[in-house]
Amino acid sequence: MSKRKFTYPETKKDDVVDDYHGTLVPDPYRWLEHHEAEDTLAWGDAQNALTFDYLAELPARPSIHKRITQLWDYPKYGPPITRENKVFMTYNDGLQNQAILYKQDGFDGEREVLLDPNTLSDDGTVALMNTAFSKDGKLMAYSVASGGSDWQMIHVRDVETGEDLDDVLDWCKFTNATWVPDGSGFYYSRFPEQEDKFSGEAPFNNKLYFHKIGTSQSEDQLIYERPDKPELGFNALVTEDEQYLFLYVNHAAVSRNRLYFRKLESDGDFERLVDDPDAQYSPLGTVDGILYMQTDSEAQKGRIVAVDLENYGREHWQTIIQESDDVIAFSALVNNQIVIAYMHNAYHQVKIFDLDGTFIKEIAFPTIGSVMGMIGKQKETDLFINFQSYLYPPTIYRYDMDTHTLEALYETSVDFDANDFETTQVFYPSKDGTQVSMFLTYKKGLQKTGANPTVLYGYGGYSIPLTPGFAPHIIQWLEAGGIWAVANLRGGSEYGEAWHRAGMLENKQNVFDDFISAGEWLIDNGYTRSDKLAIHGRSNGGLLVAACMLQRPDLFGAVICGVPVTDMLRFHKFTAGRYWTAEYGNAEANADDFAFMVKFSPIHNVKAGVDYPATLVVTADMDDRVVPMHAKKFTAALQDANSGDNPIMLRLDTRSGHGLGKPTSKWIDEWSDIYAFLYEALDVHGS
Repeated sequence: MSKRKFTYPETKKDDVVDDYHGTLVPDPYRWLEHHEAEDTLAWGDAQNALTFDYLAELPARPSIHKRITQLWDYPKYGPPITRENKVFMTYNDGLQNQAILYKQDGFDGEREVLLDPNTLSDDGTVALMNTAFSKDGKLMAYSVASGGSDWQMIHVRDVETGEDLDDVLDWCKFTNATWVPDGSGFYYSRFPEQEDKFSGEAPFNNKLYFHKIGTSQSEDQLIYERPDKPELGFNALVTEDEQYLFLYVNHAAVSRNRLYFRKLESDGDFERLVDDPDAQYSPLGTVDGILYMQTDSEAQKGRIVAVDLENYGREHWQTIIQESDDVIAFSALVNNQIVIAYMHNAYHQVKIFDLDGTFIKEIAFPTIGSVMGMIGKQKETDLFINFQSYLYPPTIYRYDMDTHTLEALYETSVDFDANDFETTQVFYPSKDGTQVSMFLTYKKGLQKTGANPTVLYGYGGYSIPLTPGFAPHIIQWLEAGGIWAVANLRGGSEYGEAWHRAGMLENKQNVFDDFISAGEWLIDNGYTRSDKLAIHGRSNGGLLVAACMLQRPDLFGAVICGVPVTDMLRFHKFTAGRYWTAEYGNAEANADDFAFMVKFSPIHNVKAGVDYPATLVVTADMDDRVVPMHAKKFTAALQDANSGDNPIMLRLDTRSGHGLGKPTSKWIDEWSDIYAFLYEALDVHGS
């Protein structure tokens, strides 16, 4: 990268110091937490001016933008949802900012627009988030979010007329809508009203309500609340046999929950099937009073149990499908059979079992890849599957559970030849000797010259696995001769809950060691070298790359730090941050947590006088999942400390959030900026 001096915007430092259990910790950029303050806004504008002026000068950006746009321009389908003879599905013809929701009579009927989110805003930043259809398919509850916010508004639409009813529900976040069988209304959860949705304060006191169609939200019936535990959140499930209402109770952004239930027609207390959030408990459905449930209780890779709801004590649970070497990623009750998506070495295999646990069939897919969605009904034979891989665009399959035939229901075509590339899976040792999986995708015939530009991507947290998935922006990187590497770090669920717990709380350093070891392995095995190696991660993955570049600034040539968590001492004070303490710890409340968290907290480990690699920190002004103060404070600290000439830049998107619902045009612009930055930093000349 050509060396040049950057004049960064002036950033003031305040004399803010906090006392954590007797340790004094300065926080000079506390003022950047006030996102609507004039000085914070002016600072963000100045950072953007520097960043976008620089990106506009990069010679590769126009061709990158053109190629990503071409690759993005392919038809994208969502799996169909059926109600009686009606079929509902989303479809994007290529470059539409938001996918359109369609309806049709049967699979052979004419497709009609039911809801076009592109008409809800001029810039495509209002997104359709969730849909729920009544049993007869006559009504649809749907939620929309604006500017990428987690806050959503629920509306109700008449499917036949395409007109909205007067019903509008506010103060909703992280909720579904669960209809009762007669279509008279649905269950949903919401938070109490507050002065400002975007104040940054963490919302508490979630409550479950029933909304009756045709009434105002103020008349909604309160179904359940826990004022004694204001941190809990609720979602409802009505079983397909119309017998039970289940209450899914969560307290954190980890896969451990409580599970309550009662008869659907009852208005009495909920039975507490599980009241100790020690594991994951996911109901699949009920058959003749027997609940079939996925859990990793007493089985860290998962098992399926049967529970008699008249005699539901844990000692009476029956294991139907035992824990195996592979992890149960998710499962469903379809055609009164149990369908399980297993993770085998970080990619999916789908197997079918009878209700007594007898193995029936494995579904054969065209390549190793990921099942990104699986939809079916308890008493119907159609199973719809969204399958994809690094070189295999998303395809919607229909699997007939009776004939065991798999057909592509909606096929797609992308402007590249997958035969020009290949994906391999390797295993490498981490610092402590643990074997870690990594997928490498590149052009066939790649030579191990030690100089191939490489992007190493990771996440490593919250039981979230990184399985092979398709992204059009990756293809242009491969075409330019780049390697796309994805490491399956501890903290994810690729190898079960033990794998997750080995990368959380006091074990978080294992995740960073796994990622650093991946970079070292790529170099030692001749794939690349430090000045050609970039690391990239988003959200918890943003924390990952920030911590790793601070621990090993010599190892990487560039860093893309997306919507990151960087202040590990204060994250719990903002929006969704309170859900993360089960994963990270709480430095304020617990001295032991503080002791290990401060060691890797990015903004507390930036050191003056270090030549840091070229770094682009990416965030958005309306991100209320990981608030942008994390990115701003980290950028400010890096710019102040960096002793070299590599750029340290902040890309602050506007009318945008954490990523969910982001319009196509914004994604293309963001990825074009990221790759232009990488081409320059790693001296990539394109194909």
